[in-house]
Amino acid sequence: MTKTNAERDRQKLATALKTNFTSGLSAEQVKQRQTDGRNVLQEEKPPTIFQKIWRHLSDVASLVLLFAVALSTYLAIAANGGWTKTIVIGSILVINVLIGMYQEHSAEKSLAALKKMNIHEVNVLRDDHTQVVDAADLVVGDVVLLSGGNQVPADGCLIAATALRIDEAVLTGESEPVKKTAEPVAETAEIGDRINEAFSGTGVTQGTGQMVVTAIGMDTEIGSIAGMLNQTKARMTPLQKRLNQLSGRLTAVAVVGGIIITILGLFFQGEPLTDALMIGVSLAVAAVPETLPIIVTISLSHGVGVMAKQHVIMRRVDAVETIGGVNVIASDKTGTLTQNQMTVTQVWAATDSAPSVVGKNPLQEQTQSLMRLMGLATNATREKIQDEWIEIGDSTELAIVRWLATEGLTRADFEQQAPRIAEDPFNSTKKTMATLHQLPDGRALLIVKGALDRLPLKQSAKEQAKTSRIHDQFAHDALRVLAVGYKYFETLPEAPIEELQRDLTFAGLIGMIDPPRETAVAAVAQAREAGIRTVMITGDHLETAKAIAKQIGILRPGDQVVTGAALSQLSDQELAQQIENISVYARVSPEDKIRIIMAWQKQGATVAMTGDGVNDAPALKAADVGIAMGITGTEVSKNASDMILTDDNFETIVAAVATGRSVYQNILKAVEFLIGVNFAQIFLMIFAVGIGWGAPLIAEQLLLINVLADGIPGFYLSREPAEPLNMKRPPISRQTSVFADGLGQRVAVRTGTFILLTLGIYGLGRFGLTNNDPAVGMTMLFFTLALGSMVDIYPIKQRSPLSWQGIAKNPALNAGVLLAAGLVVSTALIPGLREAFQLVTLSGINWLIILIAIFIPSGILELNKRLQRTKLNRPVILEED
Repeated sequence: MTKTNAERDRQKLATALKTNFTSGLSAEQVKQRQTDGRNVLQEEKPPTIFQKIWRHLSDVASLVLLFAVALSTYLAIAANGGWTKTIVIGSILVINVLIGMYQEHSAEKSLAALKKMNIHEVNVLRDDHTQVVDAADLVVGDVVLLSGGNQVPADGCLIAATALRIDEAVLTGESEPVKKTAEPVAETAEIGDRINEAFSGTGVTQGTGQMVVTAIGMDTEIGSIAGMLNQTKARMTPLQKRLNQLSGRLTAVAVVGGIIITILGLFFQGEPLTDALMIGVSLAVAAVPETLPIIVTISLSHGVGVMAKQHVIMRRVDAVETIGGVNVIASDKTGTLTQNQMTVTQVWAATDSAPSVVGKNPLQEQTQSLMRLMGLATNATREKIQDEWIEIGDSTELAIVRWLATEGLTRADFEQQAPRIAEDPFNSTKKTMATLHQLPDGRALLIVKGALDRLPLKQSAKEQAKTSRIHDQFAHDALRVLAVGYKYFETLPEAPIEELQRDLTFAGLIGMIDPPRETAVAAVAQAREAGIRTVMITGDHLETAKAIAKQIGILRPGDQVVTGAALSQLSDQELAQQIENISVYARVSPEDKIRIIMAWQKQGATVAMTGDGVNDAPALKAADVGIAMGITGTEVSKNASDMILTDDNFETIVAAVATGRSVYQNILKAVEFLIGVNFAQIFLMIFAVGIGWGAPLIAEQLLLINVLADGIPGFYLSREPAEPLNMKRPPISRQTSVFADGLGQRVAVRTGTFILLTLGIYGLGRFGLTNNDPAVGMTMLFFTLALGSMVDIYPIKQRSPLSWQGIAKNPALNAGVLLAAGLVVSTALIPGLREAFQLVTLSGINWLIILIAIFIPSGILELNKRLQRTKLNRPVILEED
């Protein structure tokens, strides 16, 4: 008997792969081939421990502190200047690195837990019997058994397929499962046309099959996309840019100030070089807010914790701030904006006058008959196992099964009364499916369901016109339309089922759609109110995308809808010109998504991009914030993302934006709180040395103020509640300075207030209350600056006018202020500490002056706050309702 072309091709394939399709590979063959590598995707090489440490030390502020450590160490060795400065500054750097690395480790542990959920086992034919093995242990030449619900574990060529359909949306973006065949097809580069192949990461929706593995790991189609990710670099976050600019300015001030002080000390006051350098170190300490990197890290880490409760896992800590500055969200449709569950929403039985909405009216007899026909001609299954619904099958047929469930009906109930005896499976060519059933009275029932224009119906012209009108009405609403017809036979027909499908009686139509999430409509509206543009990017059909976008509120009058084909006709310049007018992109490719993101970024936008498929991964990495789906997302998309939604819900993105904005506001408050006093210290030192008073504070005192008095309360600014207008203001532009929105003016007022106040207090203590006693002036200055900077955290922590309710809202901050105040005051009461920090005992009048002075900056800041609001004509909002 001569072999067919298909058999010869299979034999050639088996020979090429050195395998046997009947018995599979032997254990010895598997062992030999496993030396070629495992069936896993290689991730980007993780940084070493030293690279991680350097990343945390390489920002400008940390580099300045490193210089201060080096200089103070040199002075301690060369001039016996003591090790206090070296130990304290070095400790601050170590703590900052440890906190940052701990938070990154926590985020990676959460991600590792997600990865474990993705490990799966497969059925494979080896040594002439079926075995269950870990997918990572597959090798080229393995024969894998596929069935509905399986994930395809590697790339392979199909050698058997029975009604096999595979969902390849993760690779192609195409929402419809692909009918597969074991017959050879013409070679093509397009994945969607290679219907005799199965690809790693795709899912079997129905049917069974066998495939021989032809590629594993990085050699698969998924692997090639994963390899592209290393070529896509993420941009520096806005916060990193702003803090680097701020640190650069502080460094410039410190360098210039240090040079000035050193020159003044050497040439005008005749101080030794070591003393002049010591004052320079003191100025460096005054210039750099040592605790700012730690406070920023703690604020971001607190944001990570808050977002975890909001169903968000942050893979990069600094992305917490970036998500708060997003002004464009490019969202996928399926599962994020919609329920990712095809649902029957409208039905029309042929005998009804008009369609009806599912669930709105009591079930009619005609509709129940339509449900029976649809249920019998369906292969999808839905059963409850251990309190969890397990669904297997095509998305369209699952919609039918769920529709039956709403009325307490099941496919199994119908089949008990009319068991199936034959089936003509659906295929994309004829676009219909037929089943033949045996009825209790001896008759047979033929049911054919599928596209209306492919059903061989027996209808009059009037009936055809009415049916077409209802069909077009469904299609206009972007519903996926399914028609069904039937025919009775008095006895079981002997002819094949394929020959029975003619002259059918029309039963009706059903319309289904993946409906929007109820929360998505409100979330899109909230995003718009916050100045955030939401655009839909989907691989789905144009009309479906338009309908959903209108329902959710993304597509508004005047907005454009563009397909991938039309997009390919636009140059990058033309796309950039039109980008702000386009709200919906349909039938797009992975390359299109990157073009869209880059076009927005060229307009200065900060873009968040959602995705779940392998084909989304490059775009997720190119976006400022890549958002992967935790439930439906592939491992590759999660690895490429900055954050993962554990509930796949668009509303969660908007909640994350609100948290990110709150975190950013609190970081700005920390910046305002810390650098105002730092600038005051710089000019205080320069002015005091310049007029011949010498250094009014030593480096140890400055460190105590910066680390304890400012640092401890500053840590708790991360827990400050969001401002009332948090989500009613536009996002902050990437080009916006850290001193924007009045912060620069407030810092100037605070700096000027502390300069005048501290110089006055120092002069009063040294010359007014004593006869030129620098120690008394230094002690009064130290406590005024330390305690005063703690107290004025309250007008800083709240942009609206201060109230008792606002003060009580952050009890952790209140505890931090009390703790810091206690530690600072203890330096005056404990003899050993008092001498170590060169402080002296003060009289009652000295303490009374200090007590009055420490509240002066807060009063001026509150007055300035009210003047600013009056000037800007902003409403006074005391607290959120």
